Amino acid sequence: MTDEVMNRTIFLTGTGLGLLAVLLGAFGAHGLEKLVDINAIQTFETGVKYQMYHALFLLTLANVDKIPEQKKKWVFYCVFIGVILFSFSIYVLATNSITSFDFKSIAFLTPIGGTLLVLGWILLGYHGFKSLK
Repeated sequence: MTDEVMNRTIFLTGTGLGLLAVLLGAFGAHGLEKLVDINAIQTFETGVKYQMYHALFLLTLANVDKIPEQKKKWVFYCVFIGVILFSFSIYVLATNSITSFDFKSIAFLTPIGGTLLVLGWILLGYHGFKSLK
């Protein structure tokens, strides 16, 4: 994958995650209020916030030229998979009471996703610092 294709992929992924965060945030604020309790809504909003933070992270990453493509790819994978595991597991756990499936059995995915998000930040810092030499 060329640098241009990788940057385009990262940018479009960040844009898509940002758009989805806005839509899910609106759903959480207006669609869930009669379906779940306030604690579940706050939990849902946590997933939205972290998704948006990391959408912005990806938009920034797409425009960082100092980090080589192969290194940037690993940052992207950690953040993207981290958002999917962290935020999306929070969404289903927060709405668990309105489904017939007990999503508590997948609660272990949330800390795995969070660990990948942290790893993405660490990799960005490490490779960014190394490229400044």
